[in-house]
Amino acid sequence: MGTIDNLRERTRGQIFTEGDEGYDEGRRVRNGMHDKRPRVIVRCENAGDVMAAIDFARTNELDLAIRGGGHSVPGFGTVDDGVVIDLSAMRGVRVDPATQTARAGGGATWGDLNDAAHAFGLAVTGGVVSTTGIGGLTLGGGIGYLARGLGLSCDNLISADVVTADGQFVVASEKDHEDLFWALRGGGGNFGVVTALEYRLAPVSTVYGGPMFFEMSDATAVVAGFRDMIGDAPEQLGGFPGFQIAPPLPFIPEDRHGDHFALIVGCWAGDPDRGEEEISRFREFAPVVAEHVGPMPYPALNSAFDALYPTGLQHYWKASFVRELTDEAIQTHLRHAPSLPSVHSTVHIYPIDGAVHRVTPDGTAFAYRDANFATVIAGMWPDAADNEANIDWVRSYYDDIAPHSEPGGYINFMADDDQGRIRDNYRQNYDRLVEVKRKYDPGNLFHLNQNIVP
Repeated sequence: MGTIDNLRERTRGQIFTEGDEGYDEGRRVRNGMHDKRPRVIVRCENAGDVMAAIDFARTNELDLAIRGGGHSVPGFGTVDDGVVIDLSAMRGVRVDPATQTARAGGGATWGDLNDAAHAFGLAVTGGVVSTTGIGGLTLGGGIGYLARGLGLSCDNLISADVVTADGQFVVASEKDHEDLFWALRGGGGNFGVVTALEYRLAPVSTVYGGPMFFEMSDATAVVAGFRDMIGDAPEQLGGFPGFQIAPPLPFIPEDRHGDHFALIVGCWAGDPDRGEEEISRFREFAPVVAEHVGPMPYPALNSAFDALYPTGLQHYWKASFVRELTDEAIQTHLRHAPSLPSVHSTVHIYPIDGAVHRVTPDGTAFAYRDANFATVIAGMWPDAADNEANIDWVRSYYDDIAPHSEPGGYINFMADDDQGRIRDNYRQNYDRLVEVKRKYDPGNLFHLNQNIVP
């Protein structure tokens, strides 16, 4: 059981070690900062392969990395001289239109799930980039366009197939392994490898929305206007304000490509006939310089920014929750946003009220049910030679905004140097999470994550 030959005998999926064709491609993750060389990569095809890979890592006392979509900014989906469980071959999605549910493999992306569900006029909250893995996003909470109306991704999770640290397969739900199910909904990858997820879907097909660019000189009016309006807006109205360098897109005047702008990306997921009226709320804040707004399939909006974030960019992010987006906080943003260092870098301020608030703070591991916004400062750039300057920009921005924010933040947006914030991220739920961790992973096999130490 302890050798790679034994591992090959136990698995149906591909196994890559150094020197094998496919090894270099198999070890790549989204964040180009992380160029690691695992001892073995197991591209699992089923839960049995996952069980075998976990047994191999545990028996050989090797670090174990779990990779779904590979978007982890801290690079938790890879490891030097350890084992990578790669779920990318487990991407099947089955939608049941009668029960309005979907079951998807642990390696599925939101693009996989969105497209399958859209065929039946259904959807679930799923981030803002479709190449993101459903597993990682959901286990961390799952903020996206539909959150105000439908709740977080994890709020729509019905059950999860999980392989635990001892190699056992369990199904966690409200009826079975309830403590594990509670912890999975926001607690990250601390408790096992999720090989399949079952979601509750909702009737969402065509949405009305897209990006609007405003002059940076109008940013105060834009962000404050969004803040003042969104809390009382219908919950079918989603989207977010932020800051962005204009990419070379045809709807943006060519002479403005590369300029810094305030941004609103809107998403109306209610009655399509009301779409233009609802999105027009944003035009009242300030003159719009450029926009690409209209009716579109929900999967089109969810994938609209994929091209801005190709594999291989350098990534360094920071995150915070905000209960009150004060005027002072907005002015702090405006001290840093005009110096966005790259067209790939961005700042988003996601509203997480509405349905997100209807779950109690201890109803899932995701603790900040009283926060109204989740901020991400996402530094992304192509050249590793610029790492120091770009990281400094993100850190300086975060340090200035922290006094206006809650102590904790959204774990899916955090960097690998944020381990000291774990207790703050989970607030009143932290001690219970430690208990669940001790039950399902007492040896902390699953420690390449925002780690809850047993």
